[in-house]
Amino acid sequence: MNDEWLVDRFEEHRAHLRGVAYRMLGSLSEADDAVQETWARLSRADTSDVENLRGWLTTVTSRVCLNALRSRRTRREEPLDAHIPDPIVTRPDRTDPEHEALLADSVSLALLVVLETLSPAERLAFVLHDLFAVPFDEIAAIVDKSTEATRQLASRARRRVQGAAPTPDADQTRQRQVVDAFFAAARQGDFEALVTLLDPDIVLRTDIGAAGRWVVQGPESVAGQALRFADPTATLHPVLVNGAAGVVITAEGRPITVMGFTVVDGTIVAIDALGDRERVGSLALPELDG
Repeated sequence: MNDEWLVDRFEEHRAHLRGVAYRMLGSLSEADDAVQETWARLSRADTSDVENLRGWLTTVTSRVCLNALRSRRTRREEPLDAHIPDPIVTRPDRTDPEHEALLADSVSLALLVVLETLSPAERLAFVLHDLFAVPFDEIAAIVDKSTEATRQLASRARRRVQGAAPTPDADQTRQRQVVDAFFAAARQGDFEALVTLLDPDIVLRTDIGAAGRWVVQGPESVAGQALRFADPTATLHPVLVNGAAGVVITAEGRPITVMGFTVVDGTIVAIDALGDRERVGSLALPELDG
């Protein structure tokens, strides 16, 4: 088989494979590693009798990701409730083809946070079936379970997702208005205005890496946090975070926090804040406007 032909065929599916791996792992660097490992396995394999190369590659990438998730579980001892996956940050007025491919099926940051709490097999079953329409019998072969058991894995994951990761409002302009009002109220010290913008079941997840991770729930508690940490010297840059309204916060010109908001029916139901400066500094952020 011609090597150049094989490279071309693989490149046709790279964006799809990276999208699968990103949803599985919540890490852009690990997703790239998984795709590279898939290429390594393809280059060593005899695929002359493979009729559906996209399906074959998806299976290989999924197995690589499943192994990575299982390895990650054995290494981590801390709870994952407030671990914020790598956000995809884009400008509202520009499109990035690479990021567009990653977000083609609209994967919110809140959804990725919930996926972090699933078991590796549950996450794989949900991502492949619900986000990429892979049949259960094919997924069953990857997780080494019966088709019915695999169906149950996806069902459990789906219930968790539906309860904790609501679908954001489609109107990005309205999302932005709500987020802008949130920051205006925080900087003005207006507790009551903040509370009116927050859903009764609001959850704030904060991840500052080794320094700590925590979850705050309820309008009054979240409003209190917003007032406590409002910094009039910081600069807010409006961006899209995984396709929804968000901000990058900079201090002295350096990005220090990325915040994603989930706005449903005009109120904020989730805020996910990544304040781990090392991770924020490693993100491929767009050119920021003030």
